[in-house]
Amino acid sequence: MNIKELNPDSSPRAAFGARVRTLREERGWTQEQLGEEMGYSSTHISSVETGRKMPTLRLARRLDLAFGSDDAFEREWREIRHGVLLEGFPEYVGYEERAVEIRLYEIGIIPGLLQTPAYAAVLADSAVERGAITSEQADERVTFLMERQQALERRRPPMVFLVMDESCIRRPVGSPEVMNAQFDRLVEFAGRPNTVLQVAPFSMGERRTFNLPVNLLTMPDRSVFAYAESQTQGHLDREATSVLPILTAYHQLQAEALSQAASVAMIHEVRKGIQ
Repeated sequence: MNIKELNPDSSPRAAFGARVRTLREERGWTQEQLGEEMGYSSTHISSVETGRKMPTLRLARRLDLAFGSDDAFEREWREIRHGVLLEGFPEYVGYEERAVEIRLYEIGIIPGLLQTPAYAAVLADSAVERGAITSEQADERVTFLMERQQALERRRPPMVFLVMDESCIRRPVGSPEVMNAQFDRLVEFAGRPNTVLQVAPFSMGERRTFNLPVNLLTMPDRSVFAYAESQTQGHLDREATSVLPILTAYHQLQAEALSQAASVAMIHEVRKGIQ
């Protein structure tokens, strides 16, 4: 058998794969045996070991179970993500996965939790064209986003409140087909029993309470975290003295925004103009 030589120092992904191979061989397991233990094909295991495939959070957790390595692979996976995500965001996502309520406010683009793969890919490819990230990092961003959306598909999904500035639905991203599919996703989201979707119209003017995107998480113990980011880094705030005023401003924003029915009607109206 032709076994590909690995260079763990070539990239974080290669180091991850080399660690998988080392632990597997120490136990005398074949790739087929490890795959059966984890619910993956031997081809998938081979692709991860050789660095051809980016590991996912699900795979990392199953590796930890298979090898009895606590959360070592999960932590390594999160470290890899630091290469394609803003500082502070991986920490936020860790809490987002456990939140019982998620409150979002976004300006300019559809929030990540609701982006379709095609919409997300257009944004990532645009970043590649600008030289901001590599093609590989673009693929990793989209993959990570799709994994992150699983937070909405839990057995007991969180209550999600979303307020979007009108610019989110007015700004064309990609082709009409991409936007139509994205609008379908928004309407489907609004129809769920655990979600509220509202549009903050341009007519709100100075009554709009935020000038930057805002993420608020309510945890099972009812503590509330706020996450905000600049162009270069993100920050997770757990201090009640600074988080509660943001929560109050969010409630004020909801009171001024369109109702969900009126928001869905606006989405349908905007959609007519792109067909």
